[in-house]
Amino acid sequence: MTKVVGVRFKKMGKVYYFDPQELELEEGLVVVETAGGIECGELVFTQKQIDDEKITSQLKKVIRQATPADEDRLREREGKKREALQICEEKI
Repeated sequence: MTKVVGVRFKKMGKVYYFDPQELELEEGLVVVETAGGIECGELVFTQKQIDDEKITSQLKKVIRQATPADEDRLREREGKKREALQICEEKI
């Protein structure tokens, strides 16, 4: 059995397992290591034990609970995404 937490990156997206290490995590946003770099995601469930067979690759780690500065950067990026989408739609 392996201890994991569940993190989701999109509102209705897939839940991914991460290694919580020895961190005491609360619901909300967490900063995690992914194949694409450091990302911020929503903690869906905290510390659950799952069978080792259900883990298909090495678990990436939770770095820390998200800070207010992390949350501000995330909101800023979301705003830029919407602006970029609007510009693309206008050009099309």
